[in-house]
Amino acid sequence: MKELDQMPKSIVKALRYIKQDAPKDKLDVIHQLLQQAIAQRKLEETR
Repeated sequence: MKELDQMPKSIVKALRYIKQDAPKDKLDVIHQLLQQAIAQRKLEETR
């Protein structure tokens, strides 16, 4: 939980939404979008 306290407020709110309010049919879409964003960021770091 300590790591979560150091994250930006927008990340904390997004995680809260995913855990509590996100409809189950939207979870796959959210998952895919997050994976794409993380993969893109990692690619940019290696350049």
